[in-house]
Amino acid sequence: MGTRTKKQSPTVSKAGVWAMLMVIFFAELFFYTWCRVQHVRVGYDTSVARAENQHLLSLQRQLKVELSRLRSPERIATIATEQLGLIVPGPEQMVTIP
Repeated sequence: MGTRTKKQSPTVSKAGVWAMLMVIFFAELFFYTWCRVQHVRVGYDTSVARAENQHLLSLQRQLKVELSRLRSPERIATIATEQLGLIVPGPEQMVTIP
């Protein structure tokens, strides 16, 4: 009887080793797949962020142009005369501060 258990022990041991190797193989396969999925997801996120960055840079350029247009002295003078009724003061309206 002692010899039977010794003969069965190596086969169980080989099956256990194969089972552990298969578990390790599948664990590595799942880990590799997870890494690839994360890599692709980060790539998509990066491309979306770059597109948003380009959109925001374009918007910033447009706003700078609009700000320059709104601050132009000609526009301010036109608004002052047409909408507010202001005129350039004459010499008799100016007060000199000593």
